[in-house]
Amino acid sequence: MKISKPTDNEYNTQSPQKSYIQTVTTENAIEAMAENIFIVENFFKSLPIEKHFYRYAEGKWTPIEVLGHIIDCERILAYRAMCIARNEKQSLPGFDEADYVTATHFNKKSLRSFLLQYKAQRKSTILLFKSFSQRELSRLGLANNWPTTARALAWIIPGHELHHLNILKERYL
Repeated sequence: MKISKPTDNEYNTQSPQKSYIQTVTTENAIEAMAENIFIVENFFKSLPIEKHFYRYAEGKWTPIEVLGHIIDCERILAYRAMCIARNEKQSLPGFDEADYVTATHFNKKSLRSFLLQYKAQRKSTILLFKSFSQRELSRLGLANNWPTTARALAWIIPGHELHHLNILKERYL
């Protein structure tokens, strides 16, 4: 199944979502999600253990917290996509990612446990998006009071994690 890139009227172009979508270089969101499994896993496995809990500045996340954040966001975005595909009329709530990370104990967990969660979630996300018809992918719903489609969310997911990998490469290595 091919999920082509969304048009600008399918998501909030005034938010980081636009740059997330533009970061993805493939022509199919499903392929991007599948390819990113290896990219993310290889990146984190190659990260020296002393960097797992490193912060480049006070208040910044550790790489382990970044991976936990990526997983949390994927869960939320996949849920939003399912709701929108099912024609949900309510605006789906926003969330404060900083509060979510602060409320966790991510730094007490192993990289291995996060990679297992990541891969399981990604496989579930891919199956979810493969289950949608083109009509369901095109449905417009509200997430955090912004119009969005399930198709846009399919592209935001891999773009969001690539965004964070780029930051990790620039500021942590």
